Amino acid sequence: MSQPFQQRLRAELDAFKRDGVYKTLNYLDSPQAARVKMEGRGEVIILSSNNYLGLCNLPELVEAGKQALDRYGAGTASVRFICGTFTIHRELEQALARFVGTPAALSYVSCWNANTGLFAPLLDDKDAIISDALNHASIIDGARASTAQRRIYPHSDMQALEAALKETRGARTRMVVTDGVFSMEGDIARLPDIVELARRHDAVVVVDDSHATGVLGRSGRGTAEHYGLLGQVGIITSTLGKALGGAAGGFTAGSGEVCDFLTQRSRPQLFSNALPPTVAASSLAAVRYLEAHPDRVALLHDNARYFRGRLQEAGFKPHPGETPIIPVIVGDTALAIRFSRMALDEGVFVTGFGYPVVPQGQARLRCQISAAHSRADLDQALEAFKKVGRSLQLIR
Repeated sequence: MSQPFQQRLRAELDAFKRDGVYKTLNYLDSPQAARVKMEGRGEVIILSSNNYLGLCNLPELVEAGKQALDRYGAGTASVRFICGTFTIHRELEQALARFVGTPAALSYVSCWNANTGLFAPLLDDKDAIISDALNHASIIDGARASTAQRRIYPHSDMQALEAALKETRGARTRMVVTDGVFSMEGDIARLPDIVELARRHDAVVVVDDSHATGVLGRSGRGTAEHYGLLGQVGIITSTLGKALGGAAGGFTAGSGEVCDFLTQRSRPQLFSNALPPTVAASSLAAVRYLEAHPDRVALLHDNARYFRGRLQEAGFKPHPGETPIIPVIVGDTALAIRFSRMALDEGVFVTGFGYPVVPQGQARLRCQISAAHSRADLDQALEAFKKVGRSLQLIR
């Protein structure tokens, strides 16, 4: 290995440590849950997981994965069209399409792959992508992989979106792309306005519902259900690695033609092994469980409202919203990371985020609430927040 290259990396890593922005990995020795066993820490409360419904360690999901391992083995050992695919993939895709209200769905090994593999097959230089400024990095990378012209509109600015639609009126196909729930802000896309603008300008709406699937809507079907728009979104991408079991995987849902075309031309689909059958089976079990237990979504939102309200009472200023993503803005990146480390000393694992994940001066603690949290869990976490917040002079 080149010594100058190694020396440059060491110097930059040392700078991260001096600036207080160096990230360390914490190792867990138990299933992801409301409370976990952390190596060197013992039991801690998790406030930084996407395990929104608390399904990661649900016995039904674990058992489904075990049975799939026995039935199908470890995996396909190649891509699906070359070596054959498993029937469990078809069952999962049919269930996902039904769940999010589209005619078809196609699974990927991650939602990152679903997003990076979406635009280039469907669009070229005759087309246009119009994207919210705060969309996930995978959408940005996916759009860059396409030769379509790109327009970025300021976050949730519908006047700017309409202007971009007018500017691109000569394009063959225009896709308006948005996150359903924006992961760092916790706010929800203005989907009714987006759908209406797309209808008036004959554009296709694409929603990445990764933080909304299992979270929004009466039965957890996502942003479209939240707004009463099931069946009115052209393409939905989402993940199986958050609310739906927390393992891995993602999917694209849309018309039969869209999913068929992606099967033929989407590079992550053509050049990656299929989703492991254990994950496909546990994800299918998660969908079925949620369909049978929509009350899990109501419990999640009860917990989120409780925690947000108690934070405000304590003097913190969480970002306004109605999702279980509750960002507490502290400003400085080093301060957010210091808060995170001090909270962990108090038995609460909450991650501090700063630049470049969020803009300079907008560093935050991103609290993520789960249906698995008991009120005792949340109260203990709140006491830790108050103790650390006073120590750092963030609250009185």
